Amino acid sequence: MHNLEEIIDQTDIKHVISTKAGDQLGCVKGKIVDFVVKYIHKGIPKHNLKTVTFNEALKIGSRKKLNAPKLRADDIAFLQYTGGTTGRSKAAMLSHKNILTNVKQVENWFGNEPVTKEDFVCSPLPLYHIFSLTCNCMTFLNIGCTNLLITNPKDMNSFTKDLMKYPVTIITGVNTLFIGLLKHKNFDKINWKRYRTIVAGGTSLQRPVFEEFKKRTGKAIVEGYGLTEASPLVTCNPINPRGERNKAGTIGLPLPGTEVCFFDEKGSIVTDDTIGELAVRGPQVMKGYWNNTQETNKVLVNDWLFTGDIGYMDKDGYIKIVDRKKDMILVSGFNVYPNEIEEIIVSHPDVVDCAVVGIEDVCTGERPVAVVVKSNIDLTEEELRDHCKKNLTKFKVPVWVFFVEDLPKSNVGKILRRVVRENVVKIIQERNLKTRNVEKNS
Repeated sequence: MHNLEEIIDQTDIKHVISTKAGDQLGCVKGKIVDFVVKYIHKGIPKHNLKTVTFNEALKIGSRKKLNAPKLRADDIAFLQYTGGTTGRSKAAMLSHKNILTNVKQVENWFGNEPVTKEDFVCSPLPLYHIFSLTCNCMTFLNIGCTNLLITNPKDMNSFTKDLMKYPVTIITGVNTLFIGLLKHKNFDKINWKRYRTIVAGGTSLQRPVFEEFKKRTGKAIVEGYGLTEASPLVTCNPINPRGERNKAGTIGLPLPGTEVCFFDEKGSIVTDDTIGELAVRGPQVMKGYWNNTQETNKVLVNDWLFTGDIGYMDKDGYIKIVDRKKDMILVSGFNVYPNEIEEIIVSHPDVVDCAVVGIEDVCTGERPVAVVVKSNIDLTEEELRDHCKKNLTKFKVPVWVFFVEDLPKSNVGKILRRVVRENVVKIIQERNLKTRNVEKNS
């Protein structure tokens, strides 16, 4: 609200409807919940906006006659905003056909072991995020599953207690969420045996996270891939409780009715494990960006949606994402992908999380820099760089390692590399560090 207050005079907005956590919980319980959120958790920023409450809006609407419009499959259902992790957020125009098709694609992907109304789903992602909106809300609620909403998954104490308390059978999440669970003291107290499906999406699932999770629970995390512009799911590893045909390190196979291929920089299709930009074609692909023809024309070319993700397809048809095109680091003409370095750093037992970004270098063009959250205060930069040297080619070893208490993340837990990069530049400027140090890299 406080952000809207600053810009509302520059918009055509006439009415603002405000909601509270306790709006639908009754008079007594609702007031208690709202009090706790506002005064105990300090979850409501102060503002002076004139608003209509959600309950007031319902009363006003109940007195009016509904003139329901005639809907067509190609009509816009959502203006779904992209995450903005690498640049300005854009509104993807998703039609009713886009969403409903993707719901059926997800539903069919469970194959011979379908989800039923007896399944209990845990949703630690907000329902306004496209992953959770399509999968957790549209798909699982349509089937009739119970959906447990986690209001603050960053509160791992409360989150793990909920997982211990409720009979969850399906859970979705992002890489950072599974890292947080693995590091928590209650992880091994959760009854993972009853979980039939554990799905990761939103960002790449790091191999050390996959391996530790499977080792400690006996369950394989199923990784899928999607993007806002595709409603979102494009590919996924086959889903079944035993993890059969689940190929770790890949995002699986295309969903029914979905075509994928890879293009090189010249616009030609590449095959046979050759790296290129992933493009998608299918009924779940958006109509374009709202009021943004220029950006639409950049990503929608000849019915193909160019995702901005770099990867390849292996001989079995499984797809591997290497990294985001915008995040690639160019070191002396060599392509360096942050995801590869991050997987090595996270494999160190004293590392909780990390992000790798590229910074300008007068000699090599760019150099990788790592920003790390550590669990052991005694872990040093030199120790971590030595760990990287044992597992990476010399030019991929971070020239600097900065330790922080936390990494900037979106509301769904995706690391904001754009913000990380900005923070690294500030640190270097403040400390007057040179990005290339001969002694460090000798």
